[in-house]
Amino acid sequence: MYFLSGWPKRLLCAAGSPAEAPSHVQSDPQRAFFAVLAPARLSIWYSRPSVLIVTYKEPAKSSTQFGSYKQAEWRPDSTMIAVSTANGYILFFHITSSRGDRYLYEPVYPKGSPQMKGIPHFKEEHCAPALNLEMKKVLDLQAPIMSLQSVLEDLLVATSDGLLHLIHWEGMTNGRKAINLCTVPFSVDLQSSRAGSFLGFTDVHIKDMEYCATLDGFAVVFNDGKVGFITPVSSRFTAEQLHGVWPQDVVDGTCVAVNNKYRLMAFGCASGSVQVYTIDNTTGAMLLSHKLELTPKQYPDIWNKTGAVKLIRWSPDNSVVIVTWEYGGFSLWSVFGAQLICTLGGDFAYRSDGTKKDPLKINSMSWGAEGYHLWVISGFGSQNTEIEADLRSVVKQPSILLFQFIKSVLTVNPCMSNQEQVLLQGEDRLYLNCGETSQTQNPRSSAHSECTTSRETSPFADGGLESQGLSTLLGHRHWHVVQISSTYLESNWPIRFSAIDKLGQNIAVVGKFGFAHYSLLTKKWKLFGNITQEQNMIVTGGLAWWNDFMVLACYNISERQEELRVYLRTLNLDNAFAHVTKAQAETLLLSVFRDMVIVFRADCSICLYSIERKCDGSNTTADIQVLQEVSMSRYIPHPFLVVSVTLTSVSTENGITLKMPQQARDAESIMLNLAGQLIMMQRDRSGPQIREKDSNPNQRKLLPFCPPVVLAQSVENVWTTCRANKQKRHLLEALWLSCGSAGMKVWLPLFPRDHRKPHSFLSQRIMLPFHINIYPLAVLFEDALVLGAVNDTVLYDYLYPRNSAREQLEVFFPFCVVERTSQIYLHHILRQLLVRNLGEQALLLAQSCAALPYFPHVLELMLHEVLEEEATSREPIPDPLLPTVAKYITEFPLFLQTVVHCARKTEYALWNYLFAAVGNPKDLFEECLMAQDLDTAASYLIILQNMEVPAVSRQHATLLFNTALEQGKWDLCRHMIRFLKAIGSGESETPPSTPTAQEPSSSGGFEFFRNRSISLSQSAENVPPSKFSLQKTLSMPSGPSGKRWSKDSDCAENMYIDMMLWRHARRLLEDVRLKDLGCFAAQLGFELISWLCKERTRAARVDNFVIALKRLHKDFLWPLPIIPASSICSPFKNGKYRTVGNLEIEAGISNIQRSQSWLSNIGPTHHEIETVSSQGPHMQDAFLSPLSNKGDECSIGSATDLTESSSMVDGDWTVVDENFSTLSLTQSELEHISMELASKGPHKSQVQLRYLLHIFMEAGCLDWCVVIGLILRESSVINQILVIAQSSEVDGEILQNIKTGLHAVDRWASTDCPGYKPFLNIIKPQLQKLSEITQEQVQPDAFQPTAVGKAPEQSSPRPEESRGSSSHGSILLNETGGSNMVSRKDEDTTEVEEEEPLQDGAYDCSVS
Repeated sequence: MYFLSGWPKRLLCAAGSPAEAPSHVQSDPQRAFFAVLAPARLSIWYSRPSVLIVTYKEPAKSSTQFGSYKQAEWRPDSTMIAVSTANGYILFFHITSSRGDRYLYEPVYPKGSPQMKGIPHFKEEHCAPALNLEMKKVLDLQAPIMSLQSVLEDLLVATSDGLLHLIHWEGMTNGRKAINLCTVPFSVDLQSSRAGSFLGFTDVHIKDMEYCATLDGFAVVFNDGKVGFITPVSSRFTAEQLHGVWPQDVVDGTCVAVNNKYRLMAFGCASGSVQVYTIDNTTGAMLLSHKLELTPKQYPDIWNKTGAVKLIRWSPDNSVVIVTWEYGGFSLWSVFGAQLICTLGGDFAYRSDGTKKDPLKINSMSWGAEGYHLWVISGFGSQNTEIEADLRSVVKQPSILLFQFIKSVLTVNPCMSNQEQVLLQGEDRLYLNCGETSQTQNPRSSAHSECTTSRETSPFADGGLESQGLSTLLGHRHWHVVQISSTYLESNWPIRFSAIDKLGQNIAVVGKFGFAHYSLLTKKWKLFGNITQEQNMIVTGGLAWWNDFMVLACYNISERQEELRVYLRTLNLDNAFAHVTKAQAETLLLSVFRDMVIVFRADCSICLYSIERKCDGSNTTADIQVLQEVSMSRYIPHPFLVVSVTLTSVSTENGITLKMPQQARDAESIMLNLAGQLIMMQRDRSGPQIREKDSNPNQRKLLPFCPPVVLAQSVENVWTTCRANKQKRHLLEALWLSCGSAGMKVWLPLFPRDHRKPHSFLSQRIMLPFHINIYPLAVLFEDALVLGAVNDTVLYDYLYPRNSAREQLEVFFPFCVVERTSQIYLHHILRQLLVRNLGEQALLLAQSCAALPYFPHVLELMLHEVLEEEATSREPIPDPLLPTVAKYITEFPLFLQTVVHCARKTEYALWNYLFAAVGNPKDLFEECLMAQDLDTAASYLIILQNMEVPAVSRQHATLLFNTALEQGKWDLCRHMIRFLKAIGSGESETPPSTPTAQEPSSSGGFEFFRNRSISLSQSAENVPPSKFSLQKTLSMPSGPSGKRWSKDSDCAENMYIDMMLWRHARRLLEDVRLKDLGCFAAQLGFELISWLCKERTRAARVDNFVIALKRLHKDFLWPLPIIPASSICSPFKNGKYRTVGNLEIEAGISNIQRSQSWLSNIGPTHHEIETVSSQGPHMQDAFLSPLSNKGDECSIGSATDLTESSSMVDGDWTVVDENFSTLSLTQSELEHISMELASKGPHKSQVQLRYLLHIFMEAGCLDWCVVIGLILRESSVINQILVIAQSSEVDGEILQNIKTGLHAVDRWASTDCPGYKPFLNIIKPQLQKLSEITQEQVQPDAFQPTAVGKAPEQSSPRPEESRGSSSHGSILLNETGGSNMVSRKDEDTTEVEEEEPLQDGAYDCSVS
């Protein structure tokens, strides 16, 4: 409602003796002038600008006679002030304006400026008027005056001798006797007999009192702490006609303030709380409405140490109350007790170093115009006496402070409650939460960017106007601030109303006269062109937007006529373009519903108008017609009591039982907030219904309204919407109420499931209360959110030294800002429905909201709150809700996550209670595994570790670890390794943190390169074959994965983990999943080389070279080689081709050094690898499209597809150019080389293959090196392998396997993939060498090739090998026959695969 803004201002008072220090402030009825009292002087201040106008000083002689000034009261027309003094005198001062046309302060404008003198009322508005003060009359009442109150044309004075004096403003008693309080009867209510008990004490007198116009009586506080309400039984004010009521339980009253709009009396008590009473309409008794008190939960150290309540003041619009205490500090509360601000905690009470400040003491306070300012006279500090005068702190000197507030537009213009925006109005600016749309749809804001962007966004600008998105209304924490036009403010301050349109793009404001509007799109204000038209209208009943029109109720000064006017936003502001309808009585409230306007008038009648757009040629206007009038005078005691009036489509029937369903969306009922009571009047459908076709559409006869029913009490705001949405009927057809300290309420419709006939005994609506932590300012209906605002503070005291003599205001007070907040309320409603056994309705409601992004959070919040309440309850709960909530949550797919997230956020002590309701965590863990939800399973593992014995959690961890390895969830695997080690080494007291799901990163999982350095210890060529040795220099990985390989690896736990890792590596190698193996080793820091050395003759053998080759082509997206179209017809051993072949060999040999140096200098950075690996013609990526032919059966993918994903270094082109410039090539040779380049795979795959080649080379797995060499088609690799093969250390079986394998590849290439033939021809001489070596090494009798032994096993591949799409499986099955037919299909599938980003280690398993 109200929020503090910035720092308070200090007004400069003439510093003088303590006798001149201000002690009391009182504003006049219009809040334009403020009377400030000091012990012997009376000053009049002006509100805007805040300047001193005139001061009256009491001469010393009369000052001693009268005593010091105590209280002041203004005459209703602001022409007189009555001042009471300590010795029982009342002084009457006349205020007269001094000579003629002179002003105290006048604005000076430069010559030729638009603000010139031709404007009516010009001077009065801009200048503080020059006034004179003269004392006219002195009245001696001969007893100290306790209270002074202006009542209509009289002044009511209470004195300490127990008398009430009624004095005329001219200072005469008119012969009326003073009333002795002892003669006024008091009773508990007005129904009991006239002879109530009398006060009966001689020394009873009134300590404080205030007149309440809407209750016609006085709220009083007696000196003994009792409180009461005195009302005249008839019109005459004499002792015989007065009667008092009092509540029995208040005995420590200190002060009182009255709220006329809500008929509330707030009594301050010595205990520090405020008790708010209302009068019962039927009995006249005083009923306690609510209390304003600090709670020990929020203010544990101060809640009962505030001292007595000193002052209470209601704001001018009666929507908030400010309370201050004897020991200092103040708090602000909404009308029904929601706390908005309190200065006894947080930055108000503590400095930034944590030391406590003295709270500000307030001697007197008064609200300024429209509640934008609070004038405060600050009190003396407690330690003032000890400090010397010159060091006296500025803050602790009595002075006038002005606190600045901004307030919600709902306080003054309640018709804004059908909007979804939050709009706050300040003295000279507006804050709104929908500024983002205006920027996205602003044609000018994108002018600074390139033209293209604005052209792109413009088609969407109109599309987004239907309703504002969730992100727009929530957005960020900052407000969109609109400065109100200074030209308009100068003559029309203060701003009284403001309104924003449905789309949040236009704002209108109303000041003293006229109005102005602003467009967020154009960033421009529109004011009246003719200022006399502006100054001739006073808006009385607020204003509202209807599409592009502004509808407002105003008073026409020149014609003395109440009017209803409609202005179009796009036209100039001029009465010539307005549609004017005359009204009979003053309009107090106005609201728009669809195409209807509803107004509430001062004669207690409600009038409905229809509004429609009319186009007469060029100009567009709106037409307004009266539809219906309803008199409410028998239900409303005083028109001022009506807080808001709205038309809604809400009714007790929810549209199912109606004969005509479309009627449900019409204006069904009127909602009237009468002093906090929400009254509903529905249309009477019991009589004969009007058939649509009978009635003339121009003369719509509307149904009459039923008598009113009360829906709720203590209502501050009501929200409803006129939108409809079949999916979210519950939320859109509900009525939302904010009820102060009682939180919020929702009047929810109940729908039968699947349009079944509703039960006759079931109500069709239900009122559900719920509490939220913010003050609601708007409701987002579909999004199940409440929007609000909250005060936040910033301390700046560190800018000043602590012991500076003059403590600044900026040090003493924090800087106040207002922040946007929002809160989910759905879980409260679901819970309330479950409590009332309306589970089916709760399910329907939740299903309609399941698409909301925070829906999982809603379920979690509900489970958490119920669990906390029930598990920590001291008394046994007869009917616990947790089992119901648990059963309810199982209806949603998020059940497993919800339970585990809730458990992780609650303390361990409550887990047993939770899992007793939701099920055994072991079962839930297994459900997660079955649903492949590994991250949730990992969370359950932490719960199992705390609740079960280590053996159980270890068993479940092993299950999860294996599954995570299989699915390539490396992050999870690392956490599981740590977890298993923790269980084994007895560290189970500190459970590891929840693993978070992370996708393997885009560098293919080989970032392991970055934190390891691999090098071949010696260059392979310079070493004689006999001395060749494999030496592993693989450094430990740094980072989390390295911790695993610590020195205690001989302990059983590490052995257990290693066994699982080895098993997984073996499985990957058997299934020829080299890419997954690389990822696995790199991600988990698995010592691949040492393991491969051990497994060289077992798992690390290649059983079938052809299958391995095909699988690598598929896994690394590497295209099978293609033969140029020209050379398909010519025989392979053609001379022309052989020259190219030789050239390849030469280039290959010349590059052996280059590739060797690459292998021996693999650096730790990825970038280095990329640049090095792209050297030499063998590794070029070229953007050339192959001239492929339909006959190239074995080509996979297109070269451009592949090269798009490869990286091209600028330097590469120069290498190619140098090589090509030295050769004179024919067309066919060029074609061949382009084919060679085009049949390279992606650059990433190339880096990964080279890395694997290096690993296998170090481990001595030469058969795998050959396979990778074949894929890379690098004869240098084959050469290198042969150099190693000549070493005596290499196992003969491996060489024999390589030989057999290469022969098999040769056979396959001849039949299925002729693209490999040229390369096989190049390495023929090396092959022959290999045959010689194997014949030398292996004796004929020992020659038993293992490949033959394994052949039958291979012929029926394992399911793991036939992973991927079924077509790949079929390649594995038929290696020779019919594979030409398959490979065309293969080409298609792989192209699809290339387009999808490669997910490391994620393959679908399909067994063919």
